[in-house]
Amino acid sequence: MTLERFRVGHLPGLDAAGLAWRELPAPQLPAGHAFEVPLLTPDQLQALCDQVRGPGRQGLRALPVREIVQAIDRVIQQLLDPASPEHLLLLRWLPLSTGFSPEMIRVNLGPTLRTFRALQLQRFLVEDLGNPALLDGFEPRVTGGWTHAEGPDLLAHVWAGNVPGLPLWSLVCGLLAKAGNIGKVSAGEPVFATVFAQTLARLEPRLGDAVAVLWWERQDSQTARAIWQQADTVLAYGGDSALRDLQAQMPPGVRFLPHGHKLSFGVIGRAALSAGRAPTVARLAADDLVRHEQQGCYSPQLFYVERGGQVTPQEFAQRLAAGLQQLSAKFPRPRPGLAESAQIAQWRSSLEWAGLDDASVQVLGYPEHGWNVAYRDQATPIAPGPLHRCVQVVALDSLEQLPACLAPQRRYLQSAGLAVAPEQLQTLAGQLAAVGVTRLSAIGQMAQPAPGWHNDGRPSLLDLLTLVDLEASAEALAERLTSYET
Repeated sequence: MTLERFRVGHLPGLDAAGLAWRELPAPQLPAGHAFEVPLLTPDQLQALCDQVRGPGRQGLRALPVREIVQAIDRVIQQLLDPASPEHLLLLRWLPLSTGFSPEMIRVNLGPTLRTFRALQLQRFLVEDLGNPALLDGFEPRVTGGWTHAEGPDLLAHVWAGNVPGLPLWSLVCGLLAKAGNIGKVSAGEPVFATVFAQTLARLEPRLGDAVAVLWWERQDSQTARAIWQQADTVLAYGGDSALRDLQAQMPPGVRFLPHGHKLSFGVIGRAALSAGRAPTVARLAADDLVRHEQQGCYSPQLFYVERGGQVTPQEFAQRLAAGLQQLSAKFPRPRPGLAESAQIAQWRSSLEWAGLDDASVQVLGYPEHGWNVAYRDQATPIAPGPLHRCVQVVALDSLEQLPACLAPQRRYLQSAGLAVAPEQLQTLAGQLAAVGVTRLSAIGQMAQPAPGWHNDGRPSLLDLLTLVDLEASAEALAERLTSYET
């Protein structure tokens, strides 16, 4: 059998032919396919860090931010082009790496990439900075003096592998901040970051020289320590336990920006439950569940449904189940691993047992359907589920009950998808903000964050920057020290 190989990583300044390579443990790959990763010596790793934080970053700093935006846009155009080798490479390897169906990859790839087109990045810069020219030099302040936004010399990224395209959010921010970037890919999904970085290097070498992508084992403390010692900022995605372990490794003075486990949910008001509107809303809710296979932090794990509409919450649960069944025919669910299958079975079994004693609990569908919908007829606190198209639908007498259901998990709340009447929207938004929700979208848009969204309520670009103030007093004194001033 011929082995089809994908070489992971981008290593500016190092000759790939002179490196040692090994096969990356990736049990998700089908037989006949393999990932290869470089084994870097300490000297090679040092040379890589020196490259991205030295010549690489200096090349970025010499570019106006508008040119960086246009360069990123050209790369995105290339990845969007259905005839380009890079686009075809993503379509070939992302289904193999993630287990997502080719259809799911194809439907998600375009919206993900278009988030980073030039017009979107320009809006993002204005959103976070007001004046993007702050990245290029000192700009005058209304109150007097000048301010400049300076990025880190070396920004280290630790990416999770749950959602294809996730690395772009932090990597693009790193480029806009004019930082040297070194990113650790996940064994679960090393493809997207690799293809992006290699395309960047081919089309825009001045940007590609400032980006390194590699993989190392979680147990490889030597490599991790060498990078943390040189990084100014470390931005990491992952579970709570992994992030705690990472934070404990950080040297003093290193800025650590974690993005951990989150809970997201949907809210369906009675205004959305007319006979004409409910089928559409249920289809949109099903799409939020299926898109990215419920793996994103913004993916809903529960829907709260208000009583009082023409369609009851229970009927909505049935319509949601029907929508999942229809989507499963077009987008088959990836086969869960053994551990994930056991969690799904335990979740479903516990709800079925609860339903034997409590008629208000009902489980819809069968395990072989590839989805599970549990209906609860009484207000229930939000709780994480096993993912993989498993969701609860909970009936509420009024949306006023919602804050009490959410408050116990406030530290983990993130996105809420809304389908409510205009007169409810602002009041509900304020209530959700008060219990820790950081993003409010429409039902059907939960898995497609807007460009420049504030991930976990933080400004993604601004968090990477140091604002340097040149005060008016220094300017005034300088004026008194000129050759023409006596």
